[in-house]
Amino acid sequence: MSDAFGLLRHTLLVAAFWICCCAISPASRPTAVQPLIGAHFSLVTLDGRRVTEKSFPGKWLLIYFGYTFCPDVCPTQLSEVGEALHRLGPLASRLQPIFVTVDPARDSAKEMTAYLEAFDPRIVGLRGDPDEIEAAAKQYRVYYRARALGDGSYAIDHSSFLYVLNPQGRFVEILAGNLPGHDLADALRKLVK
Repeated sequence: MSDAFGLLRHTLLVAAFWICCCAISPASRPTAVQPLIGAHFSLVTLDGRRVTEKSFPGKWLLIYFGYTFCPDVCPTQLSEVGEALHRLGPLASRLQPIFVTVDPARDSAKEMTAYLEAFDPRIVGLRGDPDEIEAAAKQYRVYYRARALGDGSYAIDHSSFLYVLNPQGRFVEILAGNLPGHDLADALRKLVK
């Protein structure tokens, strides 16, 4: 009796599965898996030019989101990016490192220019209005949130990853934000070749 019941239950489950699958119209069936991380941004360079991920032809992009008032994570990461560029030697010319501010209220073009000069002159700073920054951050799944420190001051908690785009402007890799310069150079060397 239990074998017959098990067979009947199995048959009903299979039938229910096929009914559910066939009930989805061909137009509503997914045709491709959407990437979790996009690549698009439309932001402004520190000298006022509007750029997107397609504005750096032939270059691999290495993108980092942060802010100039960051007390430790951002300066450490940008130092490691500078070290990686140095270690890559001539291969570094195939890369374009980009620093996107998540604090457009405080990070003026002047502030960012002075800040980035301390790390490596090849790092391009990008900024925009809060909506443009939010749109770019959503594409890359970047977390950032202001946290009040008292007396009207604030810090910004943010994720700390490096995003690599190929020369066609497509996302290809996410790298941990705590890689030392030599490890970052090794990871980039494998990608850029």
